[in-house]
Amino acid sequence: MALLLNIDTAIEQAGVCLSKNGQILALQQTHEQKNHASFIQPAIKQVMEDGGYQLHDIDAVAVSSGPGSYTGLRVGLATAKGLCYALQKPLIMLNTLEIMAWASIQETKKNQLELPANHLFCPMIDARRMEIFTALYNAQLEVIMPPAALVLDENCFGVQLEIAPVLFSGSGSTKAQIIKHHNAFFGEATYFFGEMVLLAEKAYSTSNFADLAYSEPFYLKEFYKPIKKN
Repeated sequence: MALLLNIDTAIEQAGVCLSKNGQILALQQTHEQKNHASFIQPAIKQVMEDGGYQLHDIDAVAVSSGPGSYTGLRVGLATAKGLCYALQKPLIMLNTLEIMAWASIQETKKNQLELPANHLFCPMIDARRMEIFTALYNAQLEVIMPPAALVLDENCFGVQLEIAPVLFSGSGSTKAQIIKHHNAFFGEATYFFGEMVLLAEKAYSTSNFADLAYSEPFYLKEFYKPIKKN
């Protein structure tokens, strides 16, 4: 079991937590997306103090590496890599959509819902206008459709919905309600650090570590910056 520092600046809310053996010891969060960069360092210091540990005590750093906010992803991964280099600790990178799907799976279990064996989970991150970042997973968190940037319309996921029920969740799922199908369901599950911590603990136990030198945020699509006209 491990003492892990967990960092998430991928989506609207940002957070830092210290966990041990899959249990949260200390947590700091903010919902001010534009302030992720100024939030993260003081938050790390605070969770270490609250947890009663020093940074050199941690076994690894876990970070939600995307997709998500371009700026947030850069802030989170740069911080995580800097700590890992300085402390000589391994880096764990977690896919944000996978964390969201895991949260949705756990929510259905918590509510003791009877789901068909082929039930699918579709986390969605709002990417502005009608675009989303999304993927499809089964109840075992196996990838059915790999992460993709998708422009939503009423015909999206038509093939999958004919085969199995799909539970849509996340910040982009409101847009998905244009999909009218008897197998389309919409959940309110939003992931909390508990889901990230469990996946990070699993990654640590299997030594599923990222390469510090070559690790990059999982942007999923190229950053586009309009050229100003003279």
